[in-house]
Amino acid sequence: MRPSITYGLLGVVLLSACTSEEGPFPGCLVKGDAVRSGVRTLNQLKNRVAAPSARDIDSAVTLQALLAPGDDRGRWSARRAATVVGYVRDVKLGGVETVNCFARTPDHRDTHIELVTDPANGGHLPLIVEITPWWRRHAASGGTNWSTDSLRAALLGRWVRVTGWLLFDTEHGRQAENTASGRVGNWRATAWELHPVTELKVVAGPSR
Repeated sequence: MRPSITYGLLGVVLLSACTSEEGPFPGCLVKGDAVRSGVRTLNQLKNRVAAPSARDIDSAVTLQALLAPGDDRGRWSARRAATVVGYVRDVKLGGVETVNCFARTPDHRDTHIELVTDPANGGHLPLIVEITPWWRRHAASGGTNWSTDSLRAALLGRWVRVTGWLLFDTEHGRQAENTASGRVGNWRATAWELHPVTELKVVAGPSR
């Protein structure tokens, strides 16, 4: 019998030795189908398939530090990774984007997970962390279901520890409070993300 999703989320560390040329799914390149060079470069970062090593982890990065106010475009490095703990406020299917060659099927699109530090304060804007199609497929090869529906059922309203690569998503800078302060319609605190997520574990929440 295959391991349950609870087992996978609680115990599986996902590692990869695949080449950086591999795209999110067969038929879609690592750069997606973006036309502009800047977006192609961004897509290559989003589609990383190597898991970060211990030396890649920036220990200064916490959820609180990522959500700290102020222009944060140069605050962190996309060459580093991080591990953060947060409360899952929402889990939903990502959009139809160049990074995934405008795929419409759910398994070929990212999963967006919204993390906050305080579940009691619904007004706080979240950090976005993202599961990519490649890592979803890699999880499935180990018996773990990282589909959007399964992640939502397993994670919503729970505390998680997440590891992944740091990424400043320039495509969302105008929807982030830290880089578009006071803009009506901002739906995220920062354009920084953990993207892709390479490890995910349900943990106990902080004691009150």
